[in-house]
Amino acid sequence: MAILRPRNRRTSSDEALIRSLYEEHGGALIAYATRLTGDRTAAEDVLQETLLRAWRHAHELSESTGSIRGWLFTVARNIITDRARAKSVRPTEVAESPVTVPVSHDHSDQVVDSIVALDALETLSEEHRSVLVEIYFRGRTVTETAEHLGIPPGTVKSRSHNAMKSLREHVIGRRAQAPGTSVARVAEVTR
Repeated sequence: MAILRPRNRRTSSDEALIRSLYEEHGGALIAYATRLTGDRTAAEDVLQETLLRAWRHAHELSESTGSIRGWLFTVARNIITDRARAKSVRPTEVAESPVTVPVSHDHSDQVVDSIVALDALETLSEEHRSVLVEIYFRGRTVTETAEHLGIPPGTVKSRSHNAMKSLREHVIGRRAQAPGTSVARVAEVTR
């Protein structure tokens, strides 16, 4: 191939340059880029960018100054390296999720659960209920609850454990009484 010269404006020789480079080296460049990227589409992008750079630097391409094919492969490798570096710096791209219709939630289950929980709390002694209120409703730690109620931390832990056990038993018992629930069906089978 003769010395290639860049043009100030697009001409038919520009198209001939790109076409000639593509026909002579395109297949090998695609195979090389695919092997390095593992992605045919990315390899095609690399080929396009390589040929664009060849067109921009046509004055550097000459068989007498070195292998045009070697220059093209070096450019392709550099493009792949640059893209890999840029990708590692950028945050991972996340595809947009398809638009979904917001689901309206039926809050009746939450209301029923709240009623059952309040009813269950009423069955506890004041000592057990106050420990649960401090820990779960006011968000205090065991130590803070102990200081607030004036009792040892071990007592707070024991009352919390026993109160939660009583609440579980009460809630399971209430659900077992509700007709049609899975707990009621299990209760019927185990009777």
